[in-house]
Order: sequence, then C-alpha cells, then structure tokens
Amino acid sequence: MGEVVEVPLDTLCAEDSPRAAGVDPAHARMLAETDAPLPPILVHRPTMRVIDGLHRLQAAKLKNAVAIDARFFDGDDQAAFILAVKSNITHGLPLSLADRKTAARRILEVRPQWSDRAIAAVTGLSHKTVGKVRRSTGEVPQPNAHIGRDGRVRALDPAQGRRRAHELIASNPTASIREIARGAGVSVATAHDVRHRHGRREEPARTVTRPRPRQADAVDLASAQIADNQAAVERLRSDPTIRYTESGRTLVRLLDGHLNDRDQWDQVARNIPEHRLELISELAKARAEDWRQFVELLQKRRR
Repeated sequence: MGEVVEVPLDTLCAEDSPRAAGVDPAHARMLAETDAPLPPILVHRPTMRVIDGLHRLQAAKLKNAVAIDARFFDGDDQAAFILAVKSNITHGLPLSLADRKTAARRILEVRPQWSDRAIAAVTGLSHKTVGKVRRSTGEVPQPNAHIGRDGRVRALDPAQGRRRAHELIASNPTASIREIARGAGVSVATAHDVRHRHGRREEPARTVTRPRPRQADAVDLASAQIADNQAAVERLRSDPTIRYTESGRTLVRLLDGHLNDRDQWDQVARNIPEHRLELISELAKARAEDWRQFVELLQKRRR
C-alpha cells in the first residue's frame, strides 16, 4: 500500500463487502457531520473495489464531494477480501458476529491450510469458534498441515507428513530441507530427521501414539521421540514447574540458544574464517562434552 492519492468517487465500486447489511446510514451521517479529516479509504487497484472505508465513501457522497483520499492495494481478490475483514474488526464500525462467522467460512474456503488461530486473528473470533465453523462446513477440504499466525507450517498428521517428506526426498534428492518441509507440510527439524533416516534407509514414519500423562508436568520428552526440537522447547517454556524456577529458565535458555535448522548449521560452518576453524572446533567439542555429561546425569536420575 503506497502513498495517499485523490480518487474520483464515480470510479469506485462498493461491492463484495463483508457487511451483509451494507452501509449503516446513521454511522455514515455521523461521519459526514464531523469536521475532523477522515483517514484515507483502502481500494483494490485491479477492481477499484473499496476494501476498507465504505462508510467514509458514503459520507463523502452525502457531502457532495467528487473525490476522496485513498490508498491502493494490489493483491488478488482473495487477499483483498481477507484484508477487508481484518480492517473492519480493528477500527470504525465493527463487523457483526454473523458477518465475522460468514467471513471465517469464506476464508476457510480459500485458505483451508490456515490454522484456526490465524483465521481468528483476521476475523476477530475466538479460535474455538473458527474450529466450530470449520467442522460445520463439509465442503472445506481438510489439508495435512496448517499455517499458523507466525507463518510456520504444522502438520496435522505427523506420520502422513513424514511419509510425504520421504517421497519428496526420494524423487528429488537435491531438494533443500526447507523445500521438503514446505512441500510435505512438516517442520524443518522433521524434514531433516526424515532425510537422515532416508540416508540410513530407515522407515520414514516412526510416530508413536502414547497415552497422555496424568499430570501435566510428567511429560518425558526423551521417550516421546519428538522430532521438532523447537516445539519441545516451547512445551518446556510453558511448563510451570520449569518456567517458575531459576534452574528451569536457565535450561530453556540453553536449549533455545542452539540452532534448530541443519541448513543454518551448514551456513555458519561455511562462513567461519579459516584461521579460526581449529579454535571454534575445540570450543564446540568442549560444549558437546558438557552436554554429554548432562545427559549422563539425567539418565542416572531416571534409573
């Protein structure tokens, strides 16, 4: 979205609004009667459709204006509608609950891979409500992975995601870890683990279904064979028995301080100056020995 420009009113289109009832006349009159300058409206350049600012447009018409300040958006129709929904829950006259649910249903149709929380952030609904809308809409395809608010891909069926990653590696051995992860709908750490198993000719999927522990703090991360290390760190970070102790916070900082992407390790190694290779290698060995001894201490406690 670029600079503010003046756009003639008769070139603008007011169709495809997320508001089922259209413009609220009382709200438009209130805007027309104010002396304060109104923010520029947002317009979809390819169609000249108003994405955000229908009430400001109507107010300008009531004041017999011939043009209005606007900014342009150049994305596709689907992105324009999503932006319209998001814009109309953050300012101005909020969308009704019915309009937001309708918008969530429409977004699910065009972005089924988005997680419930990602759609909730756009529509102003709770993620539980979005989940109910998803389950009630039988026409919406159910993908193998969801894209969260942070943009990360999370597999819904880990075993299926691993099998897909294995197939991608077999068909394209030179593909990068990130390409495999994106294509299979799994995390980068999982894609790396599958590639490692593929090289050793092991089965691609070793997902184990285990009963939930009776106490939330009784999770045994080692026995669960968690492939996504970052997800494991986040579980520790949210565990009250870890986060509310100094030793627990120190442990999370140590675990979180390591690179979680094998491609990142490779990049760091390639960019180390030649004259520092030996020193950094010795330091890495020392840190590895520290972690090895730490593992021994944990294993002694388990016994």
